[in-house]
Amino acid sequence: MIDFEPIQSTPLLLGLSAGANLAIAIGLFVVLVGGWALATYNSLVRRRQSCRESWADIDAELRRRHDLIPNLVGAVKGYAAHESGVLSEVTSLREAAVAGESGPQGERSRTESKLGAGIGRLLARAEAYPDLKASANFIQLQTELAETETRIERARRFYNANTRSFRNGCEVFPSSLVAGMGGFRSAEFDFFTLDDPGEAAPVPVDFEASPPTPGS
Repeated sequence: MIDFEPIQSTPLLLGLSAGANLAIAIGLFVVLVGGWALATYNSLVRRRQSCRESWADIDAELRRRHDLIPNLVGAVKGYAAHESGVLSEVTSLREAAVAGESGPQGERSRTESKLGAGIGRLLARAEAYPDLKASANFIQLQTELAETETRIERARRFYNANTRSFRNGCEVFPSSLVAGMGGFRSAEFDFFTLDDPGEAAPVPVDFEASPPTPGS
């Protein structure tokens, strides 16, 4: 019978040298920083995509507004052709807005702001014409425009919130470091706001005044 000598195990060394501990600490630090940088980069990508998607929502509603304006101008012209000043203004503003559809958000915001104010003036002038106000076509256009303006405002708030979040990610330390290395710029998106707060104010109209007669 063969006797086997028991194998004696070597005790594990629990202590590590200072160099080994430093190497482990540096490795853990690199892993943590790398993970944070990756998460921050992905967050910025998602924020940028949210800005693009919410701007697309605004763009769709603005184009709908552009499509409604010629019908509105035509309806008003049928009852109040002598309101040539405001009709020409709205038509010109609409043409400028259509031409700037592919422009930067800030510039387009200013153009659309002026267009919105022009539409307000046109609708206010229409109040002086009872026959026009009673027109089923005009009432339908008013309703569609009001619904469109509501959707524009809702989409505008959502877009501005996304833009603020993206800009904060690009500008606030330390995520700004990742943004700089990843090619993210806060200027990629502008806030969609009224250029002049006065443009949002109600347009004063003298309802007591009689509508001008043709040729006057």
